[in-house]
Amino acid sequence: MDENQDSVPLMQRILDNPFILLFLGVSFPAVLYLIWGIMEIASIPLAN
Repeated sequence: MDENQDSVPLMQRILDNPFILLFLGVSFPAVLYLIWGIMEIASIPLAN
């Protein structure tokens, strides 16, 4: 048997692991909101 046929695809290993899904579900929104907040702060005009 070829060893490549028995290997589990990467995406299936990610979707089968609840801790990776929890990490991705918490970290992606956190990073996106952080970037969004930085963009909002940078868009505020400077006071004279």
